[in-house]
Amino acid sequence: MALPIGLAAAIYLSEYAHPRTRRILKPLLEALAGVPTVVYAYFALNVVTIDILRPLLGSDVPIFNSLSASIMLAVMVLPTIASISEDAMTSVPRDLREAAYGLGATRMEVALRVVVPAALSGIVASILLAIARVVGETMIVAIAAGSTPNLTLFPLQSIQTMTGYMLQVGLGDAARGTIDYQSIFAVGLMLFVITLIFNIAATIVVGRYREEYE
Repeated sequence: MALPIGLAAAIYLSEYAHPRTRRILKPLLEALAGVPTVVYAYFALNVVTIDILRPLLGSDVPIFNSLSASIMLAVMVLPTIASISEDAMTSVPRDLREAAYGLGATRMEVALRVVVPAALSGIVASILLAIARVVGETMIVAIAAGSTPNLTLFPLQSIQTMTGYMLQVGLGDAARGTIDYQSIFAVGLMLFVITLIFNIAATIVVGRYREEYE
């Protein structure tokens, strides 16, 4: 959900928005990154689930579900994708745009076929960084998703993520040396490995597709 909206916002700010509009909208978009995640979590419970999902999908939608948590996670990482992608598109030289316009390309063609491919490394980096942040998020999924151990792909059921499990066990009475206590470190190590893989992938992709202009 965050990827198409974030890229659309980045293309609009980079190619369509008036400079004055860009100076207003971009700080407002980046301000979403400063909202505490616990606020997103309670917004998911009290607004997304009750006021949006239940009127659309029926009153039997449980208050704790993975869909509302996913929507809030998308809103949380939206500034990361939009801002970094917009910076990458803005850094594309104006000469490339003017050359495309000189060949008769429309503004949409210039944005999708010239600017986006030229800024691909920055766009991919923003996506991978957003994924890495979502993987490590705790409060939104622990509160809005319900922290119910449930292996399912159905988005309207309560689930428990790896970070939510760590929070639940850490707040309990897990004695040192028990399986529950040791499992916290195992889950934390797995999260570290996943985040490391995404960061390495981002570095490789950025280095491979980076284009430098003089």
